[in-house]
Amino acid sequence: MNYIPLSRCCIVGKEKEYLFKALSTGNIQGGGEFTSKCEKLLEKELDVCRVLLTNSCTSALEISALILNIVPYDEVIVPSFTFVSTANAYMLFGAKPVFCDIRSDTLNLDENKLGKLITNRVKAIIPVHYAGIGCEMDEISNLSNIHNIPIVEDNAHGLFGKYKNQYLGTFGKLSAISFDGQKNITCGEGGAIIINDENYIEFAEVIRDKGTNRAAFLRNEIKKYSWIYRGSNYYPSELQSSYLLAQLEMKDEIQKKRSTIWNNYHNDLKEWADENQIILPHVPDYCDNSYHLYYLIMPSKKDRDDLIRHLKKYGVSATFHYIPLHITPVGKKFGGKKGDCPVSENISNRLVRVPLFYDLNPSDLMHIINIIKEFKPNI
Repeated sequence: MNYIPLSRCCIVGKEKEYLFKALSTGNIQGGGEFTSKCEKLLEKELDVCRVLLTNSCTSALEISALILNIVPYDEVIVPSFTFVSTANAYMLFGAKPVFCDIRSDTLNLDENKLGKLITNRVKAIIPVHYAGIGCEMDEISNLSNIHNIPIVEDNAHGLFGKYKNQYLGTFGKLSAISFDGQKNITCGEGGAIIINDENYIEFAEVIRDKGTNRAAFLRNEIKKYSWIYRGSNYYPSELQSSYLLAQLEMKDEIQKKRSTIWNNYHNDLKEWADENQIILPHVPDYCDNSYHLYYLIMPSKKDRDDLIRHLKKYGVSATFHYIPLHITPVGKKFGGKKGDCPVSENISNRLVRVPLFYDLNPSDLMHIINIIKEFKPNI
């Protein structure tokens, strides 16, 4: 039986050529030619002040916490329905995560519930663009401005997606993106912090480079560099950056292929979904999808589990997604309990992710769709 994974890293351009070039230089530590090229490409495409590559999206979020001087007893507002890094990056510096419920349509942070969670201890709002569909950034930005609380976008899913014709990741003062193995554009493990406020650029460079002003030294702005602030080694290696550059150069081809797969799911499953009370992803008219993942929301948890088993029987990987953070063991230590975020809890029990990756071929895709359509929930 041909096993179809949920996701897979794919070679789409000059990955091997660039990896060999990086190896042949004998200089594969972070901060070299390929890292710089990736950063410049992203800065030009997204039209942002500065992009700094990092070794993960988690690291990018940690840099944002250091930039914002997060200290014990500060609070940050995060959606409960997200990956643990969204909260972990700020908890490391003593902050308390405040969990916000999600909307039932886009599965993004519910902007209508955000205002009630704002206190004088809140130092950041962290919206997550789930599945690459934009949060309601007009309202979130309005609340941010009223209360003078910075936005840090967790844009792990949304690179090259848009909200009202503006790229996701360019609304907050800072944002984080991911290039891990399941993302549209990948280098296995990697990320970047996007800096939309030029006042943060030098600070971010210092933090990424172990708390030193080495970046200024390399630009001949100072005669020697020194340790001037807290930081860590958040650089990716040149091997990661070389692979990433090849992927970024092929971003249009990657996005086009993923959009075709996403739309085939969406169009071919619509009638089956309507007949069986199954919810497909919702993309508002004013949002441009990043085509990061495709999911189904089943009528019940039992139907979700049964569908996953059904697909596995035919060699197709499928899985649930996040367990809401407020009901995890760590979340409970911060006062979380069942019922606090009812939409997150409900969606978590019913959501199924299905395969989506660049070289998922048409015959395998049709195989998956046909197997899904054979399934009948207990409604």
